[in-house]
Amino acid sequence: MDYRKFGDTVYIRMDKGDEIIGSILDICEKEQIPSAIFSGIGGCSEAQIQTFLPETGSFETQTICGMLEMVSLTGSVISDDHKGLYQHTHGVFSYKDGDKHCVSAGHIKSITVLYTAEIELRPVKGGKINRQYNPETGTGFWSFR
Repeated sequence: MDYRKFGDTVYIRMDKGDEIIGSILDICEKEQIPSAIFSGIGGCSEAQIQTFLPETGSFETQTICGMLEMVSLTGSVISDDHKGLYQHTHGVFSYKDGDKHCVSAGHIKSITVLYTAEIELRPVKGGKINRQYNPETGTGFWSFR
């Protein structure tokens, strides 16, 4: 993995074997970025995609493997009052299953790079987005304080 800051934006190139979500959080921690928005594309080998089940308050996880084109990745990084970083990411992947072309998408738990991934990380300027726990859903949402 390598990254550079140009202006306020961080451009990240990830390499084979890198885990995308953890790497983004590591860069935010290292660069002291408490909240940001990111997007990206790339070629991946594995993605853990989750669907939130409101009736149980839990996530169902599906792992897909193979040559995955990361068609779209978009997400946010926010902080809580204890200085922890949280991510909320959605992704779309295309892949082949035999002769069929398939697409899988949803909330992202983790992604492993096969060839490369290119991520643009845009820190929030002039403020900070916090995480506020919502007991009704059991998840955290953006809070502007």
